[in-house]
Amino acid sequence: MSNKEIVGTFLGAVLKNDPATMRKLANADYIQHNPFLPTGLEPFIQVLPVLRENETTAENIRMYQDGNYVFMHNIWRNAQPFGADEMVSFDIIRLDENGKVAEHWDAMTPLVTETVNGRTQTDGPTVVQDLDKTETNKALAKALVEDVLMGKNPNKITDYISAEMYHQHNPGIKDGLQGIVEAVEYLTSQNNMFQYTKVHKVLGEGNFVLTVSEGKWNNTNNVFYDLFRIDNGKVVEHWDVIQPIPTEGLANENGMFGF
Repeated sequence: MSNKEIVGTFLGAVLKNDPATMRKLANADYIQHNPFLPTGLEPFIQVLPVLRENETTAENIRMYQDGNYVFMHNIWRNAQPFGADEMVSFDIIRLDENGKVAEHWDAMTPLVTETVNGRTQTDGPTVVQDLDKTETNKALAKALVEDVLMGKNPNKITDYISAEMYHQHNPGIKDGLQGIVEAVEYLTSQNNMFQYTKVHKVLGEGNFVLTVSEGKWNNTNNVFYDLFRIDNGKVVEHWDVIQPIPTEGLANENGMFGF
């Protein structure tokens, strides 16, 4: 199986509470970075009946690969164990040199049905293009986060984001550069602007790049997952998940980063 097929099969086994398949595909010392799930394969398997009892399902919207990392954009339903009836997530799986599932990171947020831009948190293109531009696009996305979101050179925003077409999937921000400007003005007026402080990981396949960053918002430490679609050297579409980093009730001590 390809890395994507391995990850897809493993995710299916999780949802079906199929320990035999999980043991076949994953390492016993499977490392978990979801703060509410135990680390190690057997402890993880022990909590899966909760998902079965709630009839929790996952719909994979996007799945991309960067080396031994597979990153996904998912919708979870009957997802009360994760915090809401419907959740949107980004999930990252690392496979080891033997093709075994070795490590998992994610971030989740409740699904929003009414958005200011009229888009959903997951709709839009899914097909990979421009595979030869993967590294260039990864560098562009990282520079965008550092210059604009971390505030090093915010005036360079038009160097990275298309002024002609920018489709926004954050439910609280309108389309286009003007939507970003309005959001920044409002959050700044509330003394509540996002503060990105560190980029932990950049993963990409062709025209899709996912950045995993750390920062502050709403007076809490947060993990920021930002997925960018890049066309002709400019970002033309953006999806994200923002999750506060919990400090209590933790099921493991691995943290939400540690790449």
